[in-house]
Amino acid sequence: MDNETLAFADDGKDRQFVNALARGLELLRCFRPGETELGNAELARRTGMPKPTVSRLTYTLTKLGYLAFSESRGTYRLAAGVLALGYAMLSNLDVRRVARPYMEELSEHSQVSVSIGARDRLSMVYIESVRSSANVTLRLDVGSRIPLATSAVGRALLCGLPQGERDYLMDHIRLRDEDNWPRVKAGIEQALRDYQDRGFVVSAGDWQKDVNAIGVPLAGAEGERAMAFNCGGPAFLLPRDRLEDDVGPRLVALVRRVEVELGRALPTA
Repeated sequence: MDNETLAFADDGKDRQFVNALARGLELLRCFRPGETELGNAELARRTGMPKPTVSRLTYTLTKLGYLAFSESRGTYRLAAGVLALGYAMLSNLDVRRVARPYMEELSEHSQVSVSIGARDRLSMVYIESVRSSANVTLRLDVGSRIPLATSAVGRALLCGLPQGERDYLMDHIRLRDEDNWPRVKAGIEQALRDYQDRGFVVSAGDWQKDVNAIGVPLAGAEGERAMAFNCGGPAFLLPRDRLEDDVGPRLVALVRRVEVELGRALPTA
């Protein structure tokens, strides 16, 4: 079982926690972009579960339509049931409908990508993404995963969280990669200062050395998972001074407009 899974596993003290359900969902999480099929042995290795347990779970998930089984290869792939769940979640997010026209406008103006991300454990997953018509741009679509700790969208989300929740996540980020923690911590702390001063955070080569981006958290609604916006592109097209002087303020204005339309903020005079 990987460190991220361990960090968020149930400690056995919560009577409301259904371990069998959690294990089934962990199996579905094992499928990564570009991997179409996995066998029980590999699923057992990735989750740390006994192979007989994995076999029962994959059989059940196949019967329920979340996995499809290949008799000839003895492997499983994600089935339409998973897609149906994901589509239902995305289609019910008002923020995507409200934000997309503004995202398209900013993307074309800046000739870079504009995206919305939500946290999944120690990663950010894009739930909406708009690319400009530029020949060179980031090729990240809905469903893409990037790290919480070093990306602009991840740092922005951390800045928008209550102190207790942020500390909880930062502790797990530390446990996941203690060797790089001093550098990662310094980047998050700088993001907190930038957010306080300017309303946006910067990741200049921190996630990937040739990618620069800025991020802004979205004010959350009660019971809704936190989200953040980012705008990024190749560093040679998006130098830091342009990020800070032009794109950053524009992204802040975009997010404020979205919050107003969603009823999460009062219009400014």
